[in-house]
Amino acid sequence: MSLTAGELAGARGEGGGVDVGRVFIGAGCNRVVNNVCWGHCGLVAFGAQNAVALFSPLRGEIVSTLPGHKATVNCTLWLPTKKDALQVRCRERYYLLSGSADGIIMAWKIDSGKGKWSHELQLPGMHKKGITCFAGRMVSETVSIFASTSSDGTVVIWKMEDGPASVGAGSCKVSCLHSLSVGLKPMVSLSLAVLPGQGGHLILAMGGLDHKVHIYCGDQSGKFNKACELKGHSDWIRSLDFSLPVVMDSEEHSLFLVSSSQDRTIRIWKMTSNAVSFGNVASRKEDLGMISYIEGPLFVSGNTHYQVSLESLLVGHEDWVYSVEWQPPAQLSDDEAHQPMSILSASMDKMMMIWKPEKNTGLWINSVTVGELSHSALGFYGGHWEPEGKSILAHGYGGSFHMWRDVGLGSENWQPQIVPSGHFAPVSDLTWSRRGEYLLSVSHDQTTRIFAPWRSQGTGNHRFVSGADEKVSRVFEAPLSFLKTLQHATLLKPDNSEDFDDVQILGANMSALGLSQKPIYTHGVKETLSSISNDGPDSIETIPDAVPTVFTEPPVEDQLAWNTLWPETHKLYGHGNELFSICCDHEGKLIASSCKAQSAPVAEIWLWEVGTWKAVGRLQSHNLTVTQMEFSHDNAFLLSVSRDRHLSVYSIRKTDDGAEHHLIAKLEAHKRIIWACSWNPFSHEFATGSRDKTVKIWGVQDSSSVKLLATLPQFRDSVTALAWTCCDRARNAGLLAIGMDNGMMELWNISGGTASTDSSSSGSSPLSVACMLRFDPLLCHVSTVHRLRWQKSDSSDDKSALQLASCGADHCVRVFEVRDV
Repeated sequence: MSLTAGELAGARGEGGGVDVGRVFIGAGCNRVVNNVCWGHCGLVAFGAQNAVALFSPLRGEIVSTLPGHKATVNCTLWLPTKKDALQVRCRERYYLLSGSADGIIMAWKIDSGKGKWSHELQLPGMHKKGITCFAGRMVSETVSIFASTSSDGTVVIWKMEDGPASVGAGSCKVSCLHSLSVGLKPMVSLSLAVLPGQGGHLILAMGGLDHKVHIYCGDQSGKFNKACELKGHSDWIRSLDFSLPVVMDSEEHSLFLVSSSQDRTIRIWKMTSNAVSFGNVASRKEDLGMISYIEGPLFVSGNTHYQVSLESLLVGHEDWVYSVEWQPPAQLSDDEAHQPMSILSASMDKMMMIWKPEKNTGLWINSVTVGELSHSALGFYGGHWEPEGKSILAHGYGGSFHMWRDVGLGSENWQPQIVPSGHFAPVSDLTWSRRGEYLLSVSHDQTTRIFAPWRSQGTGNHRFVSGADEKVSRVFEAPLSFLKTLQHATLLKPDNSEDFDDVQILGANMSALGLSQKPIYTHGVKETLSSISNDGPDSIETIPDAVPTVFTEPPVEDQLAWNTLWPETHKLYGHGNELFSICCDHEGKLIASSCKAQSAPVAEIWLWEVGTWKAVGRLQSHNLTVTQMEFSHDNAFLLSVSRDRHLSVYSIRKTDDGAEHHLIAKLEAHKRIIWACSWNPFSHEFATGSRDKTVKIWGVQDSSSVKLLATLPQFRDSVTALAWTCCDRARNAGLLAIGMDNGMMELWNISGGTASTDSSSSGSSPLSVACMLRFDPLLCHVSTVHRLRWQKSDSSDDKSALQLASCGADHCVRVFEVRDV
């Protein structure tokens, strides 16, 4: 299914003339247990910071993000659920529930036929703290009952009524039916099912911090009463899931409940039903205590009593079992669905297992085990079946997804599949490679990621410098394995491989303490490979050597984390505090860096020479932290902006001994912190953006002074990112991309002014500014935009196409294509 909602921004400013289309979204999953849900519509929903992200397993990419929440998204639920196989025949309308850390629940609607999304409604505020779990079922073609639980100690029962398909937006109605208080130990897992043969009676299982599974019975009115408790686990209950009713050995319909716990075990509970006459119900209740003690818990719902027994205890995981899920039912006919006897479990031991009863003995055994090989000692937060049961998906501690698909013909053969990848913490900066083959991003999750279109074209240099919350800059160089992978990805001609002859580093290996990445040399690869066992690590303490790999198809998350490391080649020492900003000139010969500062001596900018990695200059001007720096297009000037509300422009000249530098201007440019700056790629004009919600255009006059040329109308929020690109050199016309603290983005046309970089040129025209486009919120970030970067599209059929990359505090990296219309 393809999505079109938000594919093209619909709002154009008074300038008109451009459209923006989504090209790519990279984002990791929030570190929350119940964060992911795989729907019958074929899409996986998950929380990415404050947004609800949707990815298509079929396409292997994120197709949309839904803004609206003001806090971290904790859990999601599709309606109809995967168990509602009989209610999804020819269905084109689905609903998605999302709950966040501030207690807000939102409902979204999708028309799968048109691929259109809409924000349906925000539910009444029944919870006072974060939502932790959802569970729901459809009880008819148009009515769903679902429950939500929160860390405030309440469980709320809701009813959703879906209007006729002919009715437009707003046809969905949600009402609160009942609220249960569970005391000081909140519930963190829920499961809801329809009791067999009871005409709409429901059963709700909940588990939490008291190590017990609590069973409640109710009906569609939402009134639930406690029926019994299931004891056995010795730690928190992390996941619960009911099966569909199952007929076994000529018995009445039985219902199975699977539970998992931090005690590393999985328990399967069997609930068998027997009819009871109304006259015997009272006398039957008197015997419940003795029968429950001997045979297991017994409870009555309607005119049927249910005997609960422990069907099986599954032991196999070596760490907390965070999720269990029955394989989704298969529809046999219009009114019958079959429940496969198969359970998927996911654990912090970095393993997912599929459990099935052995055919001859009926004993439950682990039939399939898949997992992740990584340096992280923490594993999976959840595992999920595809609705058809042919694929399984896990999400892990590092925000990563891992998917396997059964590709076997006669027997099971589970193979890794391509899934979206991204950061799981705010993305602080990004940049294109010199020639634009790939996009490099850095994040607070302490990783650097490289994104590239597979099967594009291009060549370029492959070295980068990065800084973090430490006093040292680190230099990384591309190993041979990456260069050859890039050759496959970008369709470079084979004869270009001759350039690799001088590359002696094949890959990199993480040290035992994870402090730096040591090179693996080409002459030592045989010894490295021979020392690796095919069985993987014996325990989480064992860290085998990495295997540098040349990929001929896009790598999956395990391979990215294990076999694509770049070696660290140099460290640049000098700053007295944690680094804050870094930039490189356009020839790749000078690096400028700055750190957090509260005084002028600490706020100085250091210049480093690429190659020798010597400090060749220390530029003093600012009194507080320099927030961003950028070299002019001809490398003649370095622009810096700071928390002290000033901008500074330095003249820079590369020399044999390093670099000469002079401060030519320092101005108090804004009334608040200046977050962003960007040069005109044609001339010596630049833009600055500030917390005072303004963007100002400046020009360097005669290489000796700076003049204010224009101030754009005030924006709705703080301006945090700017990027200027060229469109027409003759008119000195370009596009200025503007990102804001609320995640919104705009494009402005800037033209006129100085027409060239030649200071003696007398031809100039007044500067003209106009808003070209305001991005659709569905395209935008949901938190602060940290960086914007332009890059020419490699599309040969349309030279006017431009690509804009953005990153933000919402953990997302996004790429847009901007075209003339």
